[in-house]
Amino acid sequence: MDAKFLRAAPYADDEMNLPVENVDAAIPFYESVMGFVVVSRSETPHKSAVLDRDDIRIGLAENGGDPSQEGCFFEVNDVEAAFAELRSHGLDRQDAGYRIDRHGETSYRVFFIVAPDGLCYCLGQRQA
Repeated sequence: MDAKFLRAAPYADDEMNLPVENVDAAIPFYESVMGFVVVSRSETPHKSAVLDRDDIRIGLAENGGDPSQEGCFFEVNDVEAAFAELRSHGLDRQDAGYRIDRHGETSYRVFFIVAPDGLCYCLGQRQA
């Protein structure tokens, strides 16, 4: 069973403007490993693409930003299913390295991945 992505929260300003060096080179990872679908592309004001999955939408953009300083937190309904799904789709990693992180009064069981484009993602499931 695949995990459901419930929410995207950017580390900095805007999950619709995540910086990548090359949109076309970045997209295959999001489609094949992360399960996103490209819903639109644009050339202005810079080359970009909008990707959808479940209840979330993100945007990749050749905007001159530093991908190593940006990314998103993805809340998922099942963090173990999310890791298993990504591995089954080609994520080359054996151990998720789960940990518990707190945000305000809420705890999440999380793991991190870094996309080939340099963007970092935290996937987490809310804990009771």
